[in-house]
Amino acid sequence: MTDSVYKIIELVGTSTESWEKAAKNAIETAEKTLEDLRVAEVEKMDIQLYEGSFVYRTKLKISFKYHSKE
Repeated sequence: MTDSVYKIIELVGTSTESWEKAAKNAIETAEKTLEDLRVAEVEKMDIQLYEGSFVYRTKLKISFKYHSKE
């Protein structure tokens, strides 16, 4: 394995079904614009009460490989 550098970002995914689905939504959205996703770490899970229903929210730290322009 060669030396590598990774960038870490925070995202919050939401779902009306579950925390797992909220996390999956965040990761699938990130995959559309980022390359080489490596690790998704759950930081926090909570529920937003919205008009009598629940919205599951999962906060993630996601790392992806940083590619230099060289």
